[in-house]
Amino acid sequence: MDVIKQLEREHMRMDMPQFKPGDTVKVHLRIIEGEKERIQVFQGAVMRIHKGTTNSTFTVRKISDGIGVERVFPFHTPFIERVEVVSEGKVRRSRLYYLRGLKGKAAKIKQKNVWS
Repeated sequence: MDVIKQLEREHMRMDMPQFKPGDTVKVHLRIIEGEKERIQVFQGAVMRIHKGTTNSTFTVRKISDGIGVERVFPFHTPFIERVEVVSEGKVRRSRLYYLRGLKGKAAKIKQKNVWS
C-alpha cells in the first residue's frame, strides 16, 4: 500500500494555483498534432472541482459563438502548462450546473470585491 501512495506522490503537481468554483481561469494546454506542438488557451468559469489524489479534476465552461463548451481537465496531467486565475467569482454553490440553463446576462457570475 505504501508503494502506491509513493507512486501517486511522484506524479502529483504542486504548482497549481488555488481556485474555486466561480473563478475565471485560463488553462494553457499543450496540444500535440503529429510532430508539431502548440499551446492552446481555454478560458472560462470553473464549474466544479472533483478532489481526490491523482484523479482530481476540474470542469471549465466557456461560451464560444453562442454555444456552451465544457471541458474536464485532470489536475495532475503533464499536458497542462499552467493555469492562471483571471478573476474570482462570488457564488454560493460548489457545483454550478445551473449555469447550463441560463443565457446572456443571467449566466454571468458576480465578481468578488477585492479590497487592497
